Amino acid sequence: MVPAKRWMSAAGALASVLALAGVPDLAQAAGRCGDPAQRPWCDARLGPDQRAALLLARLTADEKISLMATDDPLGGPLGGFSENAHADTNNGIPRLGVPPVYMADGPAGVRQGKATALPAPIALAAGFDPAAARRYGGTVAWEARHRGNDVIFGPTVDVLRTPLNGRTFEGLGEDPYLSAGLGASWVQGAQKQGVLASVKHLAVYAQESDRLALKMKVAPRTLREIYLPPFEAAVKTGGTATVMCGFGQLNGRWACEDGSVLNKILRTEWGFKGFVVSDHTAVHDAVAGATGGLDMELPVGMKFNAWNLKNKVPQQVIDGAARNILRTMFAHGVFDRPAYANDLTRIDRTASRTAARQLAESGMTLLQNTGGALPLKSPRSIALIGKGANEVPSGFGSAQVQPFSTVTPRKGIAQRAGAGAQVAYDDGRDHRAAADAARKAQVAIVFATDTQGEFFDKSCLALTCARDPLKGDQDGLISAVAAANPNTIVVLETGGPVLTPWAGRVKGIVAAWYPGQQGGEALARVLYGDVDPGGRLPVTFPVAAGDAPTAGNPAQYPGVNKTVAFSEGVFVGYRHYDAKRIKPRFPFGHGLSYTTFRYGGLAVTPTGVQATVTNTGSRTGVAVPQLYLGLPSPGAAVPQPPRQLKGYQKVTLAPGRSARVTFPLDRRALSYWDQAGGGWKVAKGCYRVGVGPSSRDLPLTGAFAQGGGAC
Repeated sequence: MVPAKRWMSAAGALASVLALAGVPDLAQAAGRCGDPAQRPWCDARLGPDQRAALLLARLTADEKISLMATDDPLGGPLGGFSENAHADTNNGIPRLGVPPVYMADGPAGVRQGKATALPAPIALAAGFDPAAARRYGGTVAWEARHRGNDVIFGPTVDVLRTPLNGRTFEGLGEDPYLSAGLGASWVQGAQKQGVLASVKHLAVYAQESDRLALKMKVAPRTLREIYLPPFEAAVKTGGTATVMCGFGQLNGRWACEDGSVLNKILRTEWGFKGFVVSDHTAVHDAVAGATGGLDMELPVGMKFNAWNLKNKVPQQVIDGAARNILRTMFAHGVFDRPAYANDLTRIDRTASRTAARQLAESGMTLLQNTGGALPLKSPRSIALIGKGANEVPSGFGSAQVQPFSTVTPRKGIAQRAGAGAQVAYDDGRDHRAAADAARKAQVAIVFATDTQGEFFDKSCLALTCARDPLKGDQDGLISAVAAANPNTIVVLETGGPVLTPWAGRVKGIVAAWYPGQQGGEALARVLYGDVDPGGRLPVTFPVAAGDAPTAGNPAQYPGVNKTVAFSEGVFVGYRHYDAKRIKPRFPFGHGLSYTTFRYGGLAVTPTGVQATVTNTGSRTGVAVPQLYLGLPSPGAAVPQPPRQLKGYQKVTLAPGRSARVTFPLDRRALSYWDQAGGGWKVAKGCYRVGVGPSSRDLPLTGAFAQGGGAC
């Protein structure tokens, strides 16, 4: 991947970026905008606000409105089916040198013809690594750029509310702090490649069931503490160029017409200076959308057109939307560089393949390893069982990628095992035949997959699910194989949590997620111990379906009369399990290594926590120490979860080596949203500290007092 500095409006900085990318000098390359002597807004020495104002003054009313919608009727569901079909396109204004803007779907890779299929974003979340998120975003954007795109629709930072959500694989898990940090890093990585990121879907998008018409009732505290932090971080830390609003109504307002979010919170409070695009067909009313803070309608101007807007909304509203779009284009150098060519030869597929493999390794999560069954000790015979061994699964919808190439688990494991080992395969359709194959091998590895994606929620958490009839009884298959071979390993290729009723009957369980096009290679390296499994759970795995948040309460999910009450408040994900004292099968943050670690040396202050982690085993391994805080409650009206993630680090340690990790704490980390006061507030009292390898394994504990309280 060619590195590139973030696009700047200054000519000198821009010229250096173009040179790094192999583009001619700015004086030769500029030209899309025109001669500054004739078009003063083309002077790259001016700031983006100045340039936007100069250009805006020359636009006709119709031209301003034309910027407020994309023009490509093949956007949305049809986009991505061909090499040249962008998800969306705004044709610009050739008369004044306003270039077209091309857009692509991209939470898991570019959805335009073929591209590198990265591990699903849920696997990135399992990596607990902001540097990996920057690499992920950079890889996607680099390929998007060389498919001729200016904007990439990603990352998806919707916090997971129910594990039945069909788009679980596309997001970054159930914790707002984790999603915020990774999402902001993703944006940074993408925009360093000269492509505008579009973080989505503001403000609350929690299910596919009835998504187009869903009415969501969410309290202000829940909104601020759970669902908004990832978007806030994408704006304030990531500097995202665009934001995509989603579907449904939030407290009576359609998401793309909600001025309380788009105008008040996003722009006024957070200082967002980019432009807001709609999800496809999410606009219900032109006037409400324009006055509510939406700048551009996708996939075409069904509502945002001259008929619906001209003389029906104040001119300053139209001017504001056009200005937001133009200013963002100027700020990110879109006017001042040549159009990106749709040129597959410029994509370094070797670098992208390496990124896909290493990101998959970083997110693979070892959930169970009884008796040290893993890593494999070069067995002479292996039985690979289940259709997933011979496939590369992925979620469907706008985050689905058609890979350049694939390495299935069957291929990856066979190559790693070498010519001296016998690797047999059985698709698992006949449980008796699968058991016979397992019985003949030293080790049996069963592959279990789920099906999820956009448009539909999952019908259940069991691997044997009504929506997955083609996969058969996978739970029964695992049990049959485990009964035939005591050395059975299960590899879960799923987009999120599933039930594991057979966990006590197998030796090992690896959550490989949807591992992307190099998944088979990455999995083989993890299973054989060439690399330590680097993942930790970004979602909780329940023992039973009824244990999960919102389970058993139709008013909470999937809703009654298309209305959903978020009455669980801030008790989402592991907060729910902790508050109700429900023991999960595998808790948030959990993940094993092939070595062991010791935690010690806790030091606690109100501004930071430190601890020492030591590799006490005989192998180099990955540790992810995590900091959790238990905030005091200011009263019965503000219940607090027993613990909340407030810090994490990922460290690789050789045997006997230690690392001193530091978790900074600022005022926001100690705050709750005060609904009465309408702001963040630190409660008086004792703040409990826990540090360890997961939310349920915190060997180091401490406390500190704030606001005159005591511990």
